Amino acid sequence: MTVQHSSLGPATLAQPRPIPPPALELPNPAAEIDRIASRLREILATSLERRGLVIAISGGVDSAVCAGLAVAAVGPTRVFGLLLPERDSDPESTRLGRLVATRFGIPFVVEKIEPTLAAAGCYELRDAAIRRVVPEFGAGWRSKIVMPSGEREGDRLSVPMLVVQPPNGEPRRVVLPAGEYREIVAATNFKQRIRKMREYFHADRLHYAVVGTPNRLEYDQGFFVKGGDGLADVKPIAHLYKSQVYQIGEVLGVPAEILRRTPTTDTFSLPQTQEEFFFGVPLPLLDALIQALDAGRTAADTGAALGLDPERVERIWRDIAGKRATTRYLHLPAQLIDPVPLADDREP
Repeated sequence: MTVQHSSLGPATLAQPRPIPPPALELPNPAAEIDRIASRLREILATSLERRGLVIAISGGVDSAVCAGLAVAAVGPTRVFGLLLPERDSDPESTRLGRLVATRFGIPFVVEKIEPTLAAAGCYELRDAAIRRVVPEFGAGWRSKIVMPSGEREGDRLSVPMLVVQPPNGEPRRVVLPAGEYREIVAATNFKQRIRKMREYFHADRLHYAVVGTPNRLEYDQGFFVKGGDGLADVKPIAHLYKSQVYQIGEVLGVPAEILRRTPTTDTFSLPQTQEEFFFGVPLPLLDALIQALDAGRTAADTGAALGLDPERVERIWRDIAGKRATTRYLHLPAQLIDPVPLADDREP
């Protein structure tokens, strides 16, 4: 295994990052960085009893911010970065991951997980399910799943759509039956679970803890894979709205092109945004609406503050509540028939 340090690559800027509503502005991002770093050190020393942090760096803003926070907590020599590309990964993600590791001085390795995924049947099982819907799907074709919005933003259609694109052809959409949808997702989830396996290998050999990278939207709405990217020893930004993650990132010095990059799943072979696959609403708007919902504000007051029709607010709130209910089991630990006392619960 060769530990690398990367040189900076060419800049590729995407869209300017969204401006958060005033209520989501952190009053002092630098102070929040210090607070998170202090808590990370405390958690490592007490609850986890580990001497450093392992983090998978995806090229997105969440993992970049978590990498910066890890370095703020324990220094770069006690943070270990992993770049874990596979067959469907955008090469840009690996380049940006290297950029993050270089910016924060983190030692890292690039480990291609495609052979493991192929051996586990990830691609074969996924493609077999796709061919039951699109029989001609084969070598050179690309695909993704989208969850299209209804006629009005905030409405969600219950039927997912499969988008396929033949070599040198135009993309087309087909309705994806429930069984094939579940099988494609189940096969694709190998990717997050294999990545987590690699993270824990390095954590075990280094006596480090694994950092999880979900922001508040992902954590709240269950946008993670159980046993995959949902598995971690500590999750430093799960309390931060996406808008706040960007604010922290700017102060930490996350590269500007990452702050401007559209959030993507980087899971399917066709480009796929988080909004089209799962959230269905622009992330800054979802930030503001979840905050208002949790604060107990009315739809009328929230709509007036955000310039939205109250009916639209209610529709999106119903979608938020539905995702919370549907994904609740993702947050549950293994269920026991009878409680078993842990060491801290036993009498001395």
